[in-house]
Amino acid sequence: MKRRSLLKYMSMAPVAGATVVDDLTSFTGPAVTAAKRDLFKELGIRTFINAAGTYTGMTATLMRPEALAAIRQSAEKFCMLDEVQDKVGIKIAEICRAEAAVVTSGAFAGLTLGMAGILTGMDPAKVRALPKLEGTGMKTEVICQKGHAIGYNQAITNTGAKIVVVETAEDVERAINKNTAAMHYLHINTDNGKIKHEEWIALANKHGIPATIDIAADVPPVENLWRYNEMGFSVVVISGGKALRGPQSAGILMGKKDIIAAARLSMPPRGETIGRGMKVNKEEILGMYVALQEFVSIDHDAEYKMFQERIDRIKAAVESVPGVTTKVSHPKLGNCTPTLDIRWDNTKIKKDANEIREIIRKGNPSIEFVGGKENIGVTAWSLKEGEDKIVAARLKEVLQQASA
Repeated sequence: MKRRSLLKYMSMAPVAGATVVDDLTSFTGPAVTAAKRDLFKELGIRTFINAAGTYTGMTATLMRPEALAAIRQSAEKFCMLDEVQDKVGIKIAEICRAEAAVVTSGAFAGLTLGMAGILTGMDPAKVRALPKLEGTGMKTEVICQKGHAIGYNQAITNTGAKIVVVETAEDVERAINKNTAAMHYLHINTDNGKIKHEEWIALANKHGIPATIDIAADVPPVENLWRYNEMGFSVVVISGGKALRGPQSAGILMGKKDIIAAARLSMPPRGETIGRGMKVNKEEILGMYVALQEFVSIDHDAEYKMFQERIDRIKAAVESVPGVTTKVSHPKLGNCTPTLDIRWDNTKIKKDANEIREIIRKGNPSIEFVGGKENIGVTAWSLKEGEDKIVAARLKEVLQQASA
């Protein structure tokens, strides 16, 4: 069968199939041995202790061992991509209390695909038309609060839709018209908008408009996995490569069954769609599923206590240097983990924070932090066991060396 004929067959194939292997953590295929290689060393790639957090540029997170085992096991066999998505989607939807779910190539892709599903429905002609909306009968506008209108909303405009910015509930009422396709909410910027979740949903429901929400990095708390589905959002997207500790290139799109089904028409293995390049392989799908299972099963209170203990250890070490002051915060939006802010008296320590970070970055071991010229920011949730002690000692050492 020619490739184009096969693609046509795949685009028409029903989204259904048989059972996927249940035991994803065991490997029963032929043993495969390979010479141990340190590719980072071989290629001269700098590795570091991550005291910054789950940033994409820092390769986000380290996958859970169980997710790695799922990836390794699933790499040994062929299967149909839609069948994996079918069966995994059912399980993820159950965990997240959504009508339906699908694994995507990140939260950004999830938002693009979710919006595509809203715009096209199950019409294959409309699917092929995206991102061209004019003359197709598709709606063209997505309402978003001014405080939520950030660069990542390009995930929406990639579909051809345009953002209509509002500030108040009255603005929303005036903005809604026959071209309004959806109302989008950015969870991490909740405090930057005048309209909160429940009121946003109420406005959307009043006019029969789908409401979407981006919660990319917004677990923990674990309850956020289902809170916004239960609240009534039609589309919810989350990153798989942050606190969930799945593959960095994976995410979850979940929400109303009809929208998720329509979104999948723009996903591989179907071609001639805006989502063709947003490919996610069977290994990532299964790895994402197992990472999610593990995330919901862990003791989050105990984990938070562990993070706090690590931050306290670093805090005590740097405060022993004269002139250093610290503050620990507990963010309620975004990366909800104890966060340490380190500052100092410039008359006692003669280097600014950028210089201190660069010295430690170039040291051995290399360590990454966040912050600006006046501060160093530290989080503990990307640290391996024992690395908090290394971070504490290194910060103290370099700050002491820079003291007048």
